[in-house]
Amino acid sequence: MWQTIAKSIFGSSNDRYVRSLDKIVSRINALEEQLEDFSDEELQAQTLKFRKKLEEGQTLDDLLPEAFATVREASKRVMGMRHYDVQMVGGIVLHRGEIAEMKTGEGKTLVATLAVYLNAIEGKGVHVVTVNDYLAARDAEWMGQLYKWLGLTVGVIVPNMPEAARREAYECDITYATNNELGFDYLRDNMKQERRQMVQRPFNYAIVDEVDSILIDEARTPLIISGPTEDKSDLYIALDEEVKKLVADQKALEKENGGPLGEDEGFYKTDEKSRNVSLTEEGVEEMEQRLIAAGLLETDNLYDVENTQVVHHLDQALRAVVMFKKDTDYIVKDDKVVIIDEFTGRMMDGRRWSNGLHQAVEAKEGVAIQPENQTMASITFQNYFRMYPKLAGMTGTAATEASEFWDIYKLNVVEIPTNVPVARIDEEDEFYKNTMDKFGAIAKAIKEKNEIGQPVLVGTVSIEKSELLSQFLDKEGVKHAVLNARFHEQEAHIVAQAGRLGAVTIATNMAGRGTDIQLGGNVEFRIEDELGEMEDGPEKDAAIERIKAEVAEERQKVKDAGGLFVLGTERHESRRIDNQLRGRSGRQGDPGLSRFYLCLEDDLLRIFGPDTLFAKMMNSNLEDGEAIGSKWLSKAIETAQKKVEARNYEMRKQVVQYDDVMNDQRKVVYEQRSEIMDAERVDDVVEEMRQDAINALVTTACPPGSYPEQWDVEGLKAKVDEVLGLTPPIDDWMEEEAVEPELIEERLQDMAEEKLAARVTEIPEESWRRVEKSILLERLDFHWKEHLATLDALRQVVFLRAYAQKQPINEYKQEAFGLFQTMLDTLREDVTKVLMTAELRPATPPRPAALPDLPDFLTGHIDPLTGDENSNDGDGSRFMEPLFGTLAGSPVAQTGTRGSAQREDPYKNQNISRNAQCPCGSGNKYKHCHGAAG
Repeated sequence: MWQTIAKSIFGSSNDRYVRSLDKIVSRINALEEQLEDFSDEELQAQTLKFRKKLEEGQTLDDLLPEAFATVREASKRVMGMRHYDVQMVGGIVLHRGEIAEMKTGEGKTLVATLAVYLNAIEGKGVHVVTVNDYLAARDAEWMGQLYKWLGLTVGVIVPNMPEAARREAYECDITYATNNELGFDYLRDNMKQERRQMVQRPFNYAIVDEVDSILIDEARTPLIISGPTEDKSDLYIALDEEVKKLVADQKALEKENGGPLGEDEGFYKTDEKSRNVSLTEEGVEEMEQRLIAAGLLETDNLYDVENTQVVHHLDQALRAVVMFKKDTDYIVKDDKVVIIDEFTGRMMDGRRWSNGLHQAVEAKEGVAIQPENQTMASITFQNYFRMYPKLAGMTGTAATEASEFWDIYKLNVVEIPTNVPVARIDEEDEFYKNTMDKFGAIAKAIKEKNEIGQPVLVGTVSIEKSELLSQFLDKEGVKHAVLNARFHEQEAHIVAQAGRLGAVTIATNMAGRGTDIQLGGNVEFRIEDELGEMEDGPEKDAAIERIKAEVAEERQKVKDAGGLFVLGTERHESRRIDNQLRGRSGRQGDPGLSRFYLCLEDDLLRIFGPDTLFAKMMNSNLEDGEAIGSKWLSKAIETAQKKVEARNYEMRKQVVQYDDVMNDQRKVVYEQRSEIMDAERVDDVVEEMRQDAINALVTTACPPGSYPEQWDVEGLKAKVDEVLGLTPPIDDWMEEEAVEPELIEERLQDMAEEKLAARVTEIPEESWRRVEKSILLERLDFHWKEHLATLDALRQVVFLRAYAQKQPINEYKQEAFGLFQTMLDTLREDVTKVLMTAELRPATPPRPAALPDLPDFLTGHIDPLTGDENSNDGDGSRFMEPLFGTLAGSPVAQTGTRGSAQREDPYKNQNISRNAQCPCGSGNKYKHCHGAAG
């Protein structure tokens, strides 16, 4: 009570903080008249003036008022847009490394220019992170006009860019890119063989647009770079057949039972919350018999260690058949399984589920099965973005996740007041008995609004629901646009015109986020759509003026009709997503309306709602087609949403805890790689590794405190021959009275050094130094990749330790540390073995002048708990060709550029898409075949 009274008098802590920034805004405003008198040349010279002040010892905070005032004045001249005072407040918040929560339509893109310009003056690089490639390219071009006018350089990173172009973009003062591209470039950089190949420079400052989507929604799924493993198509298909038979048998049992089976009845049980399926005892016995009959088991016991791989793929086949639904979780397009993004409803071409799940779905749908991939490098968004010394973000919805932003990223959320008070009316939810009643009511409501010209934006949670509603609207005769994964190419254009008179737009999970919905339509998009091919001139100018007049007239009609009506077909599991949908209406003080329609069959209520909710609703004798609404009902739904949010937060937190363990190791490995790449010679590192490897050989065969007769002399001789390529007279040494392990080790060290010194003389010293460096990097990468695979397997089974009353995360930390030590020991031995025993050959061809690229690999954004994939397919190229002689028998000897890169391209004038198949018939993409020559 007292808190409420105090808040009403003094305002919340957020209000007080925002008010405290008014003094800075006043200082910025005081400079406006002075800067208005500047000529264009004088205003553009401000950037050099600011840089000089920084060199003289001033800080960015000292420059803030004048820099912000400069950006405001430049924006007025270049783009005809003046920053509001609340936008200045947002800019200060971003500069301070905080999250600015600003309502939709408040101009977040323009707000970012203030902090971006100020921080870009230093020349250390500013990254502006967007949710998709379209927004990255759009904002780089749109706001780039302003930055370039002020003398700054602007770059943009998009998929499939050549390495040289990426490097150039990162060298710019300001770089626009998606979170995926930034993360994958970081991982790719740490797989390269030379510093000059790397594209990124040291991290400085990043502003994350739609920060809740990137740092919360996508944060559970790490970025993963992977390479292919062996083909197991026959296994996937065979297991799919057996699982489908098992599912059919269970459905037959349910039919006989007249409904769902009990907890331990049937062959399997499902958990919709975690989207998991597990066999019952009866199911295990049944599958055991079926798999033995099919010849798929090594032994008669399903859970023997020899059958681990089969059990793993059996679990994935069960999940694919039972839990993953066509047209909801994925669609089949061009004989491929394409994932649907659960957050946006977009098709995710090139993205694949991990751990064999995608292959299981491909077997289920009878399409071509692609091989699995092995992890080569990975990182979570949490650990990637925490590497920036200064991080900020902006979004329309962050307050509900404020505690998570602080706990994980140490980012404070600041709610920025709107420039004009929000005039949107948020109505109570309407509740129906079942889905058909609900959609019937929605269709009627949309028709009513459509008849008076009020535009409607409908938010659905799946393609299936979008298409069901589309059928209802067709029956009502309502013209509408469906925006979902099947038509995402035009989503920005469709969403931009969702505010036109009488427009009805159905969008899956906020597809088109980042595009402003303006009442009456978007002038820029209409000009682009209608006049895009018209040549500049008086005729085009007249057409533009006509469009502007039409939009202004239509805007007033839409306002008179009540503004944009946002209709939610069900509540999302996160309140923040609901708020995003609501926020599309009522921008900049426009009128608007929002309402959600719910029913008992909605996933949120069915899976997460309190049991009493169902009982009370069913007992109320709700008639078919009848709707109710109550505060009690809304409260119950909010409670369900909070439960899901808390559960999702715990899952993201768990991912961070596990990745933090790997992150410590990742830092060690990547720092070691950087030191190796920067070093002119690594003979001291190689020598230390050789000494450690020999010490380990002797210590293993001759344990400290043991007697000579207990030593494994034969084992030592075998290992010395294998690792060092030496046959020392160890038997003779053993006959000496004073023989000690230290003496044996010392003699082996001397023999190894003598042999290595002789090998070095066989090729020029410079070439040998390159050999050492390349072997060291290549073997480090190989063992790191193997270590990642081991950690992946450990993470999937370590939860079983909980049954022994142990903390899985503590067990994981302990095991991971031991595995890392083992990896380092193996690395030392391996590097020593290759350098001591590999056959040397002269270098052919000579060292190339051009920078070589990485090999083809897949990039993924994979949930470590469920195996769900949530990211783009990246595009690598080829491993570096050795810059010196190759080593026979060494993995380095097997890497090299493909011949296609050297070919003349006979198709270069045919305008072939780089991602299309090459016309030569090789089966490769054009860019990896003849197109590589260009």
